[in-house]
Amino acid sequence: MSNLFRKAALAAVVAGGASPVLAADLAERPIVIEEPPVIQQPYEEVSDFGGWYIRGDLDYHKSKIRGAEYITYGIEPCPGCGDGFQGVGGTKSFDTTELKSAFSIGAGVGYQINRHFRTDLTLDYWFRTKFKGSTSDDGNFGCGSPTIPCQSVDRSKMSALLLLANAYVDLGTWNGLTPYVGAGIGGAHIRWDDLENDANVGFAVHKGSKSWRFAYALMAGASYCLTDNLMLDAGYRFSRIEGGRMFERNGAGPGFDKGFNTHEVRAGLRYNFGGGANHCYQPETVAYEPPPEPIYTK
Repeated sequence: MSNLFRKAALAAVVAGGASPVLAADLAERPIVIEEPPVIQQPYEEVSDFGGWYIRGDLDYHKSKIRGAEYITYGIEPCPGCGDGFQGVGGTKSFDTTELKSAFSIGAGVGYQINRHFRTDLTLDYWFRTKFKGSTSDDGNFGCGSPTIPCQSVDRSKMSALLLLANAYVDLGTWNGLTPYVGAGIGGAHIRWDDLENDANVGFAVHKGSKSWRFAYALMAGASYCLTDNLMLDAGYRFSRIEGGRMFERNGAGPGFDKGFNTHEVRAGLRYNFGGGANHCYQPETVAYEPPPEPIYTK
């Protein structure tokens, strides 16, 4: 019995000495609190992207006239023809043609179909720009005499209304900046003032003409968000307008221009109805919230 007691006492002493070591091994680990991840909602989560907008534009443009011509009525020597001359006619081209630079203003209404595609209808008024040209011939056409060479300086002014239906591809948005390309098709109403023909054989005025012509345009630019609804739009536009009647007959004439190629630098504002439903929408930053921990009952 005493032997058994001594063994039990020895076991108790060994167990008591080992308990501090076990306690050290079982010490609690430090608690690390991780920051919740931040999630950005993508643009695609906006279900109401799109809507109507209105726009206003101002531009500075340079138009190049592709040439001009007029019908002539003259005389030429004709032995055996009464007084020795006969009437002739033909078409003469201007030696030189030039249009000065000018400004225009415009307005339009459009619809943002989705994040990458929109359309609008625009109407631009081109303020009157000065035209200067020159003509010359050997005296058989337009001057009324086969012996007097004819030279003249011609002056007028041209204004226009440009009506276009346009479509654009928006290439994406980075920090509120959205580059785009586009094209338009429509018509132009060209109005010529009276043409003043200052020739070395006299002065004449030809009544100006007006007409609708076919037109198209190509555009490239970028828009920038100023507010949730308002965007600044700046870019370049090339437009081509077909030819038509330029002035009426007065001795010589009528005259015809061969159309215009126009380079425009444009800037304007677009107001989008619907605010966040356009390119100015900014992704919302949402902090991740972990699910609640389960509660256990005994």
